[in-house]
Amino acid sequence: MVSLDEAVTARFETAGNRFEILIDPKAAQNFIEGQDIDWEDAIAADGVWSDSAKGERASEYLVSNTFGSLDLIDIYKKILGEGNIQLTAEQRKEMVDSKKKQIVSYIISNAMNPQTGGAHPPQRIENALKESRYTIDPMENVDEQVQKVVKKIKTLIPISFEKIRVATKIPAIYVGKCYGQLSNLGKIENEEYQKDGSWVGLMEMPAGSYAKLEDLLGSITKGSAETKII
Repeated sequence: MVSLDEAVTARFETAGNRFEILIDPKAAQNFIEGQDIDWEDAIAADGVWSDSAKGERASEYLVSNTFGSLDLIDIYKKILGEGNIQLTAEQRKEMVDSKKKQIVSYIISNAMNPQTGGAHPPQRIENALKESRYTIDPMENVDEQVQKVVKKIKTLIPISFEKIRVATKIPAIYVGKCYGQLSNLGKIENEEYQKDGSWVGLMEMPAGSYAKLEDLLGSITKGSAETKII
């Protein structure tokens, strides 16, 4: 169970009534992003409060009447899903920095510079994000924010989320070391093993991942693998 010092207040207000829970901020963020969380570890103090700062519990009658249930997990989910998270300045900064890194990493992995066909350097994305003055929401999921960020920065830098298809050939002695990592870069559409044991495959991937594929194969196969954009 998270400590009270580390917990934040999630607040849901309706019909003049306030309902609060005390929860670990990272667990709250994970839940909002659609991940499963351990409620026993996430909640700092079991139950629902009308004013957690004053230690005032919400009446069972109001809880039941508002949420249609006394099941705490169901109530926690509704408060998180429809309420607001009260973060301290330090907690907000830490979570905003973490979310920023996730957004930048996602864009680098999935987007490209259509003028060069390669990925944008991380610093270029960070600079464009700063110049766009987009305000990162520490609680909103990455996929939704990426769409908003791209709309902002596409007026500042050329950026595209196109998919490409890449034919790849890996020598037999390196297939085992490479194969398990290929799925992290894209989708294998077709594959077959040649008589000499080498692997030939056709992959679909974000254009921004092509440079990573070349780096991966280059380092493992010492340049003996072959790739070609179809």
